[in-house]
Amino acid sequence: MRPSPRAGAAEVPERRAHNLFEAAAAYVTACAEDDQDGIDEASAWVSPEALSFGVSELACRAVATLARERGTSPGAVARDLLGLPEA
Repeated sequence: MRPSPRAGAAEVPERRAHNLFEAAAAYVTACAEDDQDGIDEASAWVSPEALSFGVSELACRAVATLARERGTSPGAVARDLLGLPEA
């Protein structure tokens, strides 16, 4: 038996594509942690348009979840998170 051509060759990890929601989660987390390297990395995973959509979707889901937990409206939560006065 002859060894395969890849036998003994250094294994190179296969680069996996990230979806827009993974990119958005990583981007927002890096922003919250003031991690510029993480921001730059997540920004490179998808197009700027896809990242913007993912961040927007994450914000909507987060505000809706917090509103349910607090028993208040999404508008009140959004204004509170941004430090805006009550409407």
